[in-house]
Amino acid sequence: MIAYWVHNWDPFAVQFGGGFGVRWYGLAYLAAFAASFFLYRYLAQRGFAVIPADKVGDFITGCAVFGVLIGGRLGYVLFYDFGAFVREPLMFFRVWEGGMSAHGGILGVAVYTLWYAWRHKVNWPGLGDNLVVGAALGIFFGRLANFVNGELYGRPTGVAWAVKFPKELYEAPLETQREVLAAVQERFAAPVGLEEVVAAVPGSAEVTVLLGQFLAPRHPSQIYEALLEGLLLFVLLWMLRIKVRVPNGVITGLFFVGYALTRGLAESFRFPDAGYVGFLTTGQFLSIFLFLIGAGFLLAAWRRPVYPPAWAGQGRHSVSV
Repeated sequence: MIAYWVHNWDPFAVQFGGGFGVRWYGLAYLAAFAASFFLYRYLAQRGFAVIPADKVGDFITGCAVFGVLIGGRLGYVLFYDFGAFVREPLMFFRVWEGGMSAHGGILGVAVYTLWYAWRHKVNWPGLGDNLVVGAALGIFFGRLANFVNGELYGRPTGVAWAVKFPKELYEAPLETQREVLAAVQERFAAPVGLEEVVAAVPGSAEVTVLLGQFLAPRHPSQIYEALLEGLLLFVLLWMLRIKVRVPNGVITGLFFVGYALTRGLAESFRFPDAGYVGFLTTGQFLSIFLFLIGAGFLLAAWRRPVYPPAWAGQGRHSVSV
């Protein structure tokens, strides 16, 4: 039999005690914002943007706050946890507990960039082309943070690289939860709750081994998503941005289409934590709308091509950067 690894990574990069500290989840967001800023400024300095390089900082800050953070959190509570949000609206502000929607964040950024383009009288599709390149890299960091947190895990499987995730117990049948608590209490002679047991895993090899008996090996779908929705999409969009002469909006459209397709594929391995819409998972269903939005950008770019300064008036198909 394969001895599957029981996920026991600490969600804190640095912990000060009492549940406070620097979480890997937060560091992933900082890395995403920093990467987006430096990539966008790099491209703006070389004529691949509709805003000057000195405006990139303010633009990325707005995208981060109004698009990713607010849009991502709003998308999560509306799409995935609406019942809890109705019962306790203040949960919206507890972002440190996790719970961000990639679909919500993408749509939030789209709305913010639309407002920014109108406010500053710049081409909206051109504004987003560089942004989505950095967004793909941000998704990569975010999915890695999901893996560190042991959340958004995959479906049960027998592959050699499968992982057992303790947070699976939150979704386990009540009978299984009682068995786990009884086994822990018998071993350590102290009454504990399920959250305390799961939280104890990073610091206790004994608890880790004990829980492993009750957990199913699962696809590390967070890694699949990091590689597909994040790294692969980033490489493709980056090469397209600097090597191919395409009109404004094409890269944005391909990001939406590419994310929808890769997310749909990854959802085949991910545990359907938000249930189904018909025969599709919620993630696959929402991706349909992103695909249609992407198709709209591509159609608009084809009908009325407008090029960024680096490509304006040029007919060649590559450039040294």
